[in-house]
Amino acid sequence: MERPGVDAPSHDGTGRVDLTFTIHGKAEDGAVLPPTQRGVRVPPGVTVFDAASWNGIAIDSTCGGHGTCHKCKIQVTTDVEVPVTRHDTRTFTPAQLAEGWRLGCLVHATRDLAVEVPSLTTRPKAATVGIGRQVILRPALQKRYVELAEATLADQRTDLVRLTDAIDDLELTADLHVLRRLSTVLRQADFKVTAVVLDEALIDIEAGDTTAARYAIAFDLGTTTVVGTLLDVGTGTPMAVASMLNAQQPFGGDVITRISATMMDPEALGRLQRAAATTLSDLAREVCREAGVDPQQVYEVAVAGNATMTALVLGIDPEPLGVAPFVMSSAQPPSVLASEIGLSLHPRARAFFFPALGAYVGGDIVAGMLATGMDRDKRTRLFIDVGTNCEIVLSDGETILSTAAPAGPAFEGGAIRCGMRAADGAIEVIKVDPHAEGDDPPVTLGVIGDVEPMGLCGSGLVDAVAELVRVGLLDSTGRLVTDEAAKEIAPALADRLARIGEERVFILHRPTPDADTVECVYLSQRDVRELQFAKAAISTGWSLLLEELGLEHRDVQQVLLAGSFGSYLSPASAVRIGLVPQLPVLRIVAAGNVAGEGAKMALLSVRERAGALALLEEVTYVELSDRPDFNDAFVEQLSF
Repeated sequence: MERPGVDAPSHDGTGRVDLTFTIHGKAEDGAVLPPTQRGVRVPPGVTVFDAASWNGIAIDSTCGGHGTCHKCKIQVTTDVEVPVTRHDTRTFTPAQLAEGWRLGCLVHATRDLAVEVPSLTTRPKAATVGIGRQVILRPALQKRYVELAEATLADQRTDLVRLTDAIDDLELTADLHVLRRLSTVLRQADFKVTAVVLDEALIDIEAGDTTAARYAIAFDLGTTTVVGTLLDVGTGTPMAVASMLNAQQPFGGDVITRISATMMDPEALGRLQRAAATTLSDLAREVCREAGVDPQQVYEVAVAGNATMTALVLGIDPEPLGVAPFVMSSAQPPSVLASEIGLSLHPRARAFFFPALGAYVGGDIVAGMLATGMDRDKRTRLFIDVGTNCEIVLSDGETILSTAAPAGPAFEGGAIRCGMRAADGAIEVIKVDPHAEGDDPPVTLGVIGDVEPMGLCGSGLVDAVAELVRVGLLDSTGRLVTDEAAKEIAPALADRLARIGEERVFILHRPTPDADTVECVYLSQRDVRELQFAKAAISTGWSLLLEELGLEHRDVQQVLLAGSFGSYLSPASAVRIGLVPQLPVLRIVAAGNVAGEGAKMALLSVRERAGALALLEEVTYVELSDRPDFNDAFVEQLSF
């Protein structure tokens, strides 16, 4: 056991860590449920608390992972030494510490761990988990149970006045839907009813006390993947989370091809809108089914998506977003009924959409900025959402700049010879040993699902290039070295260099010892070029933002890698190829699904929702395409 106060052991930022969670729970009646197990794979250095949160595993907390609420108690059952912090010693007895009890937000996963997660002893009533800061629980959705006096000849107030008089702290407004139900429900329920309120709009009246059933769904509407999280807004607890591919995929893997589809076919917009609606609807049904919640008890949704995805789900023509001067129809989409975007929830459920800063810095980035507190932190921080379109935000604690860089499909496995999405069979981690001898493998692969390698996903592509740069098989220009040079530089790897036609390739996996090169999983010279152009676009973006604020690389105190790809990108590999500034890897943080986190915050706090709208005034968008120095800067960033 290490002495209290010792920091988590350092790591080199490469590879993956496997965490096995054994989750204990209780039924509503207090009965103990059989424990369930869940395995997750995360980059090294991520806290156990964050790893659980990203994967929908509930660990109690109210402080947002600062170690101050002392609620995120876990037990590490793996027989390894886990550092003890001063917060741990204040929370647990010496005997408990010896048994592996720790605060989950302070345990850094630097090796494979087995973790026991106890039942939630208290639900977070005053706050919910955010990214690095507290969120006070104050949702727009409220339920008020009232017991009203029946009407008499001496008291002939209208039913609506009778109800609003009983809820005198709100200026309630009612629409026709409510008025059609009000009189009948009041009398059938003996005037004992629950008023359902969104902001100050009375959206329904329900018989009896239904205040315990208050649900909302947060959507991260991504170009590739859509994530939905069902929330109990009364406690701030995530009830279920699910994700699936965006059903718009047949129209193209990026926003430009989908915009092009609407330009070439007048009926494509309707089909894209229906595809988005199908995805959201399927996710809503799935999370409700998983949590055992009636969809009619879901009263609000929040949607965080880029400007194109938002336009498509609303049925707004996206063509102006795809051609200069790249103009949005509106920075702030209207609040609409959830049924208008294809969701079968409560009939008056409302959908809130995040505002956008520009055509290519959309609501998902605003949600991510909200979640990470980019407008609240005085440190110099760089926020990068790596994807087909890469969004970048830089803050020096006073000024916030944003921009977008066209990275292309390489990070999604697109335009890569053996590329594939991050699914079972995708190589996601690569280590090479140029001097391996005997039984030691010269190439070690981490494969999603621990199955036979089938292809290369984005994080594996970055790892492969970074490793070949590290050992010298790729020179600074991105060219594979000659066979003669390879034999001198890395003798154990030289036989993996081959040709397919005129193109040179590096073989990552041979299905059989005598397999033909085309049957192998390999990295081609063209793949390297695709990654080079992608990383140059991104690094040019953040370099020019740094220049705009008069800052240098070393001034950046934290880099946040957002989104699904950013969460599983090796920090060491990202630094090695120049995708992020040359900084110590511990300054580079995998921020997780911050867009979805921001969407949850907007549902749980009207203050945070107002903060998202305020970001429109606080952030300056920088258009890179009209800068005369962009091309020169881009060429400079091409080298590794």
